[in-house]
Amino acid sequence: MEKIDIRRRNLLAGSAGAVVLLASSRLMAQEARPLPEYVAYKDADGLIVHSNNTIETLRSAQGVQPVTPDRLLYVRNNVTPPPASILEDRDAWEITFEGVGEPRTLTLGELKTMGVETMAMVLQCSGNGRAYFEHSPGGTPWQTGAAGCVMWTGVPLRTVVERLGGAVSGVRYVTGTGGEEIPEGIERLDVLVERSVPIEALDSIMLAWDMNGEPISLAHGGPLRMIVPGYTGVNNIKYINRLALTEDETDALIQATRYRIHPVGTEGSPEYPSVWEMAVKSWVTGPSESASAGMNQITGLAFGGMNAVESVEVSVDGGETWEAAEFIGPDLGRYAWRAFVLSKELEPGTYTIVSRATDSEGNQQPEETEPNEAGYNHNGWRRPGLEVSVA
Repeated sequence: MEKIDIRRRNLLAGSAGAVVLLASSRLMAQEARPLPEYVAYKDADGLIVHSNNTIETLRSAQGVQPVTPDRLLYVRNNVTPPPASILEDRDAWEITFEGVGEPRTLTLGELKTMGVETMAMVLQCSGNGRAYFEHSPGGTPWQTGAAGCVMWTGVPLRTVVERLGGAVSGVRYVTGTGGEEIPEGIERLDVLVERSVPIEALDSIMLAWDMNGEPISLAHGGPLRMIVPGYTGVNNIKYINRLALTEDETDALIQATRYRIHPVGTEGSPEYPSVWEMAVKSWVTGPSESASAGMNQITGLAFGGMNAVESVEVSVDGGETWEAAEFIGPDLGRYAWRAFVLSKELEPGTYTIVSRATDSEGNQQPEETEPNEAGYNHNGWRRPGLEVSVA
């Protein structure tokens, strides 16, 4: 691996030994793409703009606060967002419910009268960590920055379903449909953002209208978003205007062939597992850029996906030996991430710093993730490590 001074923090990425540099602010300013207009309010200095629909949080900006502010939260859209005019009268937004005893259409204003809860949850793109797969899958080369921890406020789906007479018999999935506009001349199912998740998720799903205490922005699915805690980002449907309890999964390509875990070199199809639940995961976010020989604070983030994260270990020698890290900051619940720290004396030399997490069910983060064609669900501990030289 290339030796890199700590003052130029680096991320291990791609094939073994490859290093992706977080260059100086001057160089980044020269090469950075401007923020798209619909997210112009975000903090450009803390983000990497891959495209108009894919924007990543810099590793150095992650976990600075327990909850990721909108201005630093990554963006991933499968199609162009709808016009901002849908936010002009949020309470008038409509969502149709099917697969219940009393099917009907409700406004957001009506949903707000049915109850309200708030929960913290890691929102993570299915492709977060794609850059660390050796076979260089297509798609956005996300590193660690397609993830954030967000506070959602809304009504539990279970409450709404009960108000509408309960689920009809035989349903096996919760299917949510997004309100993005379908361009003319394109087959609807080819671009429709519609996902199905197992009916077992029903009790934890929320229909959210606020994010971090404010109305959800257009970039993140306002005025109404389906939140499925513990599931990858694509299942958290933005601009949701239809929710159906169904016997079968949707035929939309985003479910039928895309977002499937299938072997490298094969095509996606319903026979392969869908990208649903997240696995236990962690990564290191520091030492800080001012670190030098002596006592250093090795920091990072960890979460358990469907389970609470139980513990984190840190290694400064690439996984040869491990030490227990301590959690710091608030515990925001089962689906949130935890910041961690290990105080460590570092003498002059080169260090490969990695972390691995274990969840409350005993599942431990693996060294590597089994390759899959599209590069989904990466949670290996080795490749997202930091290699630093301390003088």
